[in-house]
Amino acid sequence: MTTLKDPTANFQLPLHNEAAFEKIREAIDYQSTVALAAGGLALGTGGAMHPLGWLIFGLAYKPLVVTQKLVRLQRLGTSIFHEFENEGVQVFPTLPVENNNPIDLFVRFPRTTHLFISIRSKGDREIVYNEAREVLQVKRKDNNGLKLWNPCPLVELADYEKWLNKNKDKFLMTSREAQKTPTAKVLVLCPPTKASPNHKEHLYTEIGDMRVLVLRRKGSAFVITESEVNNFVRAWLSKYK
Repeated sequence: MTTLKDPTANFQLPLHNEAAFEKIREAIDYQSTVALAAGGLALGTGGAMHPLGWLIFGLAYKPLVVTQKLVRLQRLGTSIFHEFENEGVQVFPTLPVENNNPIDLFVRFPRTTHLFISIRSKGDREIVYNEAREVLQVKRKDNNGLKLWNPCPLVELADYEKWLNKNKDKFLMTSREAQKTPTAKVLVLCPPTKASPNHKEHLYTEIGDMRVLVLRRKGSAFVITESEVNNFVRAWLSKYK
């Protein structure tokens, strides 16, 4: 009698949770060491031997933002994991997406809900949503005009959802789970960047006890601050538990 092998027996999810955060810490330490040794010059790939954490996470981002990005990934990712570990959360940092910035954090509560989280900062600026054009704009520091935010994080978040539908096998998801599971697309603004306080009232919604800005562009995305992340995840999860 022939014994059929379980096709999932040797399956491995993309790097996530504590194993991923350990590699991010490794990348942060490596970047800091090299920056000090080079007097702050950006790191090139060169022919040197780089640790795995750097190759996975450090090279995913542009040199000018990589250090801040890694620190924020580490801080937010570990915070979400520790807060919701007992809920079976899976936190996947820095998932590569072709022709796009990586998915900063894909937060998955299997068969319950998913969240795509983009972590962004534009320095000491306010972010303004142009509702007529469905675009994000960055208010200049001297308040003299607005600059279009490109690439638009709202478009990227919509593209991430499409990416998941095409790459569901990476997470052992069925088509139904990938397409039908409630999903939140979240833009996290890191200080000192903040959303303009002058958006119209109808652009806000209530999630639990939170008042959250919701912006439309190829779907809807929530805009929150870094300090609101865990509260938002908790409020969103409570809708589907």
